[in-house]
Amino acid sequence: MNRWLFFCLFLFAFNVSAQNFETVFERTDGIQSVSYKQLIDYYKLLDEQYETIKLAEAGETDTYYPLHVVYYSGSAKFEVHSWKADKKLIILINNGIHPGEPDGIDASMMLLRDAAMGKVKIPDNIVLAVVPVFNIGGMNNRGSHSRANQNGPLEYGFRGNAQNLDLNRDFIKMDAKETQSLVGLFHQLDPDVFIDNHVSNGADYQHVMTLLTTQHNKLGGAMAKYLNEIFEPMIYKDMQKKGYDLVPYVNHWGHTPDRGWIAFHEGPRFASGFAALFHTYSFVSETHMLKPFRQRVEATYALMNSFISLASTNANGILETREAQKEAYHKQMNLPVAWTSDTSKYTTITFKGYESGYKPSAVSGKTRLYYDRDKPYTKQIKFYNHYTAKQSISIPKAYILPRGWGRVAERLKINGVKMKEIAADTLMALSVHTIESYETSPRPYEGHYVHSNVKTRLEKRFVKVYKGDYVITANQPAKRYLAEVLEPTAPDAFFAWGFFDAILQQKEGYSDYVFENEAAKILENDVVLQKKLRKQQGEDRKFADDGEAQLDFIYKNSQYYEPVHMRYPVYRLE
Repeated sequence: MNRWLFFCLFLFAFNVSAQNFETVFERTDGIQSVSYKQLIDYYKLLDEQYETIKLAEAGETDTYYPLHVVYYSGSAKFEVHSWKADKKLIILINNGIHPGEPDGIDASMMLLRDAAMGKVKIPDNIVLAVVPVFNIGGMNNRGSHSRANQNGPLEYGFRGNAQNLDLNRDFIKMDAKETQSLVGLFHQLDPDVFIDNHVSNGADYQHVMTLLTTQHNKLGGAMAKYLNEIFEPMIYKDMQKKGYDLVPYVNHWGHTPDRGWIAFHEGPRFASGFAALFHTYSFVSETHMLKPFRQRVEATYALMNSFISLASTNANGILETREAQKEAYHKQMNLPVAWTSDTSKYTTITFKGYESGYKPSAVSGKTRLYYDRDKPYTKQIKFYNHYTAKQSISIPKAYILPRGWGRVAERLKINGVKMKEIAADTLMALSVHTIESYETSPRPYEGHYVHSNVKTRLEKRFVKVYKGDYVITANQPAKRYLAEVLEPTAPDAFFAWGFFDAILQQKEGYSDYVFENEAAKILENDVVLQKKLRKQQGEDRKFADDGEAQLDFIYKNSQYYEPVHMRYPVYRLE
């Protein structure tokens, strides 16, 4: 009787435990996604019950709640230095950067639970670090209508965070506290593989899952070859065995996908593009919005499992190519910062779509596109996955950043950039950029009026630098990041995001009627300036007819003109 009672109690305890760890997704038969409170409570319970799971805080967010990270370590050891010493391969999985795309949130709950319970075998050489939800403000802003075209779940979060920022555009400007926290976590872990889980909008097709892989030419070096020829093809083969025919992220615009498309270029403002700057293999899963929520979550679960198993069996290749890449960039003195698609090169992929056509719109009466699911097809299409560098920069010995630009210095420090303070005021021979022209977006983009097509003039000058200003040696692990953010002509540089806009405004001026007399004296005593003025008058009729413009021309070529106007305040020590 005692044995029978013990057995009954054991079964009761087991059933209670199993019931406690059934997710909202599972309890609702794939209809509903978890809420934020349910999500964190679930991971707290996993942490309490299983020594291989650890729930930790990774920093602040723009909400009241901290950013969390959940670790899985089969050895129940959670020190990063010991993982590195033991050559564990670290996989960082990010969920809910867009909480209206919750597939990864729910799939990761089941994955970590199954790993803890032993239902899924996580190889001994793998450590998982999973961000349950990155955008907490967006997840708490739950609704049912913001994703107008998406097939479930019943409720989900919103794309914007607590500041209404799209966090997948925030990895250079780092306006959100959660971005700063995740970047700090990223550098603490130095992950070997980064996965960012999403749901894709766009054309209709048969594929449940598409995959956005860091563009291999942009990644460069030993990692590019390994990624393009070994790692990524293995993922495709493994997923096919599981019943999922992957295709690259369907990056088509202005036409139907049967005409092929150009590989998406994820610059460093994006999570995966940012991770690639630090030599991490980076991927973005993109389930198809029109597929049922259940299918999408199951596909995301399957893909994460594929990454885990294949990363484990190929750990040596991944770790060796990362080290080779870091060493190669240590020696490289010219780095590309802008890219363009080379449409003369392409590969052919098998694409499973639906026939499309056009018919009158029931709304406007005008022609509209539609896809016919009764007419599926399988076609070989062109995928343009080759890019060439259209702009490269030479790397100086060091950059000099005046201390006053604290927002920039703060972001550099979060990214692990080594900076040394200047000990005393001194005069230095430096290369200085002067901003000659730029274009600015007419509307704000993610809280900034972004600059583009920046042209500069680079000149050698003696510049007074002050005690406490920063010397930033370029040849350090963050070299590629430094080139992308400190070179003013780089597309995602701090200058592009408006961090140095104060230099674009002239601070001092003159009264016309007073300066007229002084300008005449300056012109009389400066033959070179006279010739320069006459030349400008002869070449520009509008200028020749504008007295104020000519007076301003003399002012800007005189000793009175402030030297810091349009002078980019990050200097190069060659």
